[in-house]
Amino acid sequence: MVVFLLVILVAVVLGIIGAVAGGLFYLLIIGCVLLVADLVYGVVRLRHPRQRHR
Repeated sequence: MVVFLLVILVAVVLGIIGAVAGGLFYLLIIGCVLLVADLVYGVVRLRHPRQRHR
């Protein structure tokens, strides 16, 4: 869960930097791709929860 939230935070920061700084549009694209990939990972993980061994 920590990794999921950290990747979302990094994606948002990259998106903000890419939108504000001139000439760094590629950071906005990388941030968007990273956000989408992380959301897909989160959905897959929620649908298939890991089974814990006793």
